[in-house]
Amino acid sequence: MVAEAFYRYKHQEDTTAFTMWQMLEPQAETIRAGLARLFGCDPNEIAITRNASEALQILLFGIDLRSGDEVISTTQDYPRMLTALRQREAREGPTVKLVKIPLAPENTDDIVNAIEAAITPRTKVILISHMVNITGQIMPVRKICEMARARGIETIVDGAHSFAQLDFKRDDLQCDYFGSSLHKWLYAPKGAGLLYVRKDKISKVWPLMASVDKGKDDIRKFEEIGTHSSATRLSIGEALLYHDAIGAKRKEERLRYLSSYWMNRLKKLDGIGFNTSFSPDQFCAIANFKIEGGDPLKITEYLMAKHKIIATPIIHAEFSGIRITPNIFTTLRELDRFCGVIEHLVKNGAAKAQYS
Repeated sequence: MVAEAFYRYKHQEDTTAFTMWQMLEPQAETIRAGLARLFGCDPNEIAITRNASEALQILLFGIDLRSGDEVISTTQDYPRMLTALRQREAREGPTVKLVKIPLAPENTDDIVNAIEAAITPRTKVILISHMVNITGQIMPVRKICEMARARGIETIVDGAHSFAQLDFKRDDLQCDYFGSSLHKWLYAPKGAGLLYVRKDKISKVWPLMASVDKGKDDIRKFEEIGTHSSATRLSIGEALLYHDAIGAKRKEERLRYLSSYWMNRLKKLDGIGFNTSFSPDQFCAIANFKIEGGDPLKITEYLMAKHKIIATPIIHAEFSGIRITPNIFTTLRELDRFCGVIEHLVKNGAAKAQYS
């Protein structure tokens, strides 16, 4: 459905410039309204971007910061965002403080406390992932945002993996800013993203690409990127329809059920550990496990080469493991097959995953 819409719009926009700019592009306002409805905010607080990286870098480079100001994030946040912060630190002098957060905590207040302990009078912004991409950890975003607001600190939430995977609204988070990619869990075409900016903060954020002054209070100033495809944007509409047809709550429950299925089977094995909590409020589609004595890189290479099973090796300074991410269309039979291969590896030694 989404792919068909993309090719249909692509064919239309390739006819004339008039068709693209005067007929197709204005329809993006319908997409803006649909995304705002799903997120639970005013359409004039939603900008349509190309991905989460663009949305979040608009914020990380656009919020006024001075030398001596502090930005707090975590060591598990997305590398591209941390790179953006480091670049701004190098150019303009704001200090970046990365907090080490616990893996699979028994109580998510441990995460809140770790971030709160890093706050000083110079802290201006906190950047946190709603769902950590390497472990699937669902962060206690609301508690962090409310704690920050009470201290006059702004919050940016990286929702690259949470948007359309988890059933939530803007008011459930209480953040000032939010960015996401729409190709991940909304199933829109690649090159589609979302940026939320609280209405009273739009005029305070510089656009990544220059915009005329009259648009300083207009969320659309963040969309000034030059010539771009209308087809990608308009196809988001079909993705929204598909998401609504499934149902947000039903979708989240399906994804958590699939992860629980393989996690509960593998946790019975000696030599298997998890970097993801089993608490339902801390995980959904993404989870990370480890095989004692096994090399994640060699194991994932083996899974693909010998069994055509896709898994992602995670090598982090603080831990390592293998990320598994079923989707709504993944079957229990496929998960049984995956678990069977892992059980065989554990039984025969993870070194069996090495091949020449």
